[in-house]
Amino acid sequence: MRTALIALLVAVLLAAFPFVTGEYVLGLLTLAFYFAVFAMSWDLLFGFAGEVNFGPSFLTGIGAYAAGLLNHYAYWPIPACVAAGAVAAVLAGVVLAIPALKLRGPYFGLVTLVAVLMLQNIITLFAGVTGGEIGLDLPDVLSIDAATNYWIALGFMTISGAVLFGLSRSSAGLILQAAGQDAIEAAALGFNVAKHKLAAFCVSALFSGLSGAMLVFYMGTVSVGTVVDLAVGVQVIIATVLGGRRTILGAAIGAVFLIVAGELLRPLGQLSTFVVSGFALVVILFVPGGFLGAFGRRRA
Repeated sequence: MRTALIALLVAVLLAAFPFVTGEYVLGLLTLAFYFAVFAMSWDLLFGFAGEVNFGPSFLTGIGAYAAGLLNHYAYWPIPACVAAGAVAAVLAGVVLAIPALKLRGPYFGLVTLVAVLMLQNIITLFAGVTGGEIGLDLPDVLSIDAATNYWIALGFMTISGAVLFGLSRSSAGLILQAAGQDAIEAAALGFNVAKHKLAAFCVSALFSGLSGAMLVFYMGTVSVGTVVDLAVGVQVIIATVLGGRRTILGAAIGAVFLIVAGELLRPLGQLSTFVVSGFALVVILFVPGGFLGAFGRRRA
């Protein structure tokens, strides 16, 4: 309850940012909020179910391109496109998860990684429809006002975080955590491990697809480099580890930190990536619990 109240207070304080800062900072934070939802949805699968998804950008890419193609060619309204993107991500997640969850060890992660590479190739091969590496411009955007876009992203992140955090602390979340730590013992206690992991994958896919679709309508374009590239998935994984695995809210903190730090260090050029990566490596080696994990141990 204390964590939830602190998170709510932070969200209220963030809501006041448009009154005290400029469009540049608002745009940066808006992008960070969407990546925060990417990271939180990934943490549900990795932190609790114990399944390492090396291709989180597969689900966000499916949701983004499904929504973008419908808007570009069929001129569907944004709400319908976002809903369709979420449904497409869940369906793709089910198709991927049913065979992949039967695998053990690193093979699940390899399957998800191959899925991202296949999606990239499909987008490139059908460049006449998808726009290829250049991408597609969308006729509709969420808003042309920076403050409105900021509040939409903040509201989306807050609601998504509340749902995912509540789910992780529910009885289903505890069963999922037990299954992630020791699937054999959890099954021996009578829990349907496969069902709970599949449900976690679907929930992760739902929020990944929603965030991907929302992001492209904020940016006004959908492209491989924005939502499907392997670098996007790596950034999501690093953000979750930095913020704190198995915390949900820590993933959001890590995502915002990475986006803001990368922008602040941009004057360093290519060296900025080295600095951020080096800091992430130090945190992973010496503070494996991440930011929130370190805070929790200190309070204890």
